[in-house]
Amino acid sequence: MQRILIIQTAFIGDVILSTPIIEKLHAFYPEAKIDFVLRKGNEGLLKGHPKLNRLFIWKKSQKKYSNLFKLILLIRSKKYDCVINVQRFFASGLITALSGAKLKIGFVKNPLSFMFTKQIGHRLRGQHESSRNLALVMALTDDKYVRPKLYPRKSDYALVSKYQVLPYVCIAPSSVWATKQYPMVKWVELILSLDDRWIVYLIGGKVDFNECEEIREMTGRSNVNNLAGKMGFLESAALMEKAAINYVNDSAPLHMASCMNARTNAVFCSTIPSFGFGPLADDSKVVQIEEPLACRPCGIHGKSKCPLGHFKCAYSIQKEQFDQVEYPSIQ
Repeated sequence: MQRILIIQTAFIGDVILSTPIIEKLHAFYPEAKIDFVLRKGNEGLLKGHPKLNRLFIWKKSQKKYSNLFKLILLIRSKKYDCVINVQRFFASGLITALSGAKLKIGFVKNPLSFMFTKQIGHRLRGQHESSRNLALVMALTDDKYVRPKLYPRKSDYALVSKYQVLPYVCIAPSSVWATKQYPMVKWVELILSLDDRWIVYLIGGKVDFNECEEIREMTGRSNVNNLAGKMGFLESAALMEKAAINYVNDSAPLHMASCMNARTNAVFCSTIPSFGFGPLADDSKVVQIEEPLACRPCGIHGKSKCPLGHFKCAYSIQKEQFDQVEYPSIQ
């Protein structure tokens, strides 16, 4: 195969968890040109990726369907040998079905999968999402697992080097979904339980700045720094890589830490790890409520608020459940 296209136009974490497909295809088809379709705003994740030829960006927020059909015409003109659709939604199915590719692979749950050349089964529990994604290319490669991977550039490492002078920990306290997010007051408790010599970096996007700022102010500690919105995806990944530990929710920063094989404590509130989105780093740990709750999980992706109003799945998690890190002696 000479030309391959991967489609994943969902959210940040979804793109990250599709990167093992890039790794596997490049290993088996090193001369092939591998392209990737993703939504506008996520292109920073794969910028400068050494194993990708080109990124196609679908602007979903403006003139969604007009831009979709322009994208389809562009993709058809490339005459791909193979298109791999990592999503289970109509729009990505339409791109795949109309791509003109010789081989069209996707999940059987996609509503247009009957137009694909090959359909792959998809089960929610008992398998990591990255493994589910790798199943799409198993027949083209092999059944060996490879971890998600991002490639921060020299410029990304250079930018974050100024934050790495002293030992530090990273905390990504926010999430798109409220019931996936450990409460602010609980993050403050965790920060105050840390040795006050640690530099603490609160990370996230621009939309997370105010929340991170509130947490910083609530701690009353001068060593807590709000970096939300001040770094791109790959810069954040570079910072997380050398942190003594990363405390994260069941959200995109968790998967960034997995890509960098960085030490991770991942908090699961309303969702559960068996959905397939747990941490993959060698030194990683899931932090969750210790007793079962009849209402948990209340959904696959989280909700805007606790349906029962108590949010016990989050408030019952105690700071003692997190790994503490010993502050290193500085020579």
